Amino acid sequence: MEKRDISDTYNFIAFLSRLKYINRWSLMKNTDTENIAEHSLQVAMIAHLLAVIKNKYFNGTINADRCAVLSLYHDANETITGDLPTPIKYFNYEMIEVFKSIEHKANEKILSMLPNEMQEVYKNILFQDNKGEWILVKAADKISAYIKCIEEEKSGNNEFKKAKETLYSSINSIKLPEVEFFMQKFLPGFYLSLDELE
Repeated sequence: MEKRDISDTYNFIAFLSRLKYINRWSLMKNTDTENIAEHSLQVAMIAHLLAVIKNKYFNGTINADRCAVLSLYHDANETITGDLPTPIKYFNYEMIEVFKSIEHKANEKILSMLPNEMQEVYKNILFQDNKGEWILVKAADKISAYIKCIEEEKSGNNEFKKAKETLYSSINSIKLPEVEFFMQKFLPGFYLSLDELE
């Protein structure tokens, strides 16, 4: 068999495909495990919907498609860092700053797995700026976590009770009309069974 020259190959997508092996909520008993890839898809759908709500009902000019793309990659660095539990990640200011630096370096490593000509495109996706679309991605991230708590609660798992309360408070503090609209109009469906959904 001929030896392949891989000096000009890129591992970006192969590496990120491993997000499906990283489980969330590692310190908690789960009735149904959730991996980062599944979570990222749900965040993308919610963020896209939040942008559409903002644009249709609240005179927004947010790029909904960009919200979806940013969401798909919002936890990309966790292929390197893993999913660090919230109590550890936000233990104190020093931990927050250290972990931000680690996330930044992880994203730089992921970026290096692309051809130079493509890096600028993905740099604008991997590195958040906490403006515009990213605000909706962060809101969608919290909503997705809240939905996970609802699903665990429906399965009889009380392990997520405190997390659900904390997330609900956090979501309410966002104070964006599109988030409030989602919580009122779209969230109730997650309490229904399949037969009750229409």
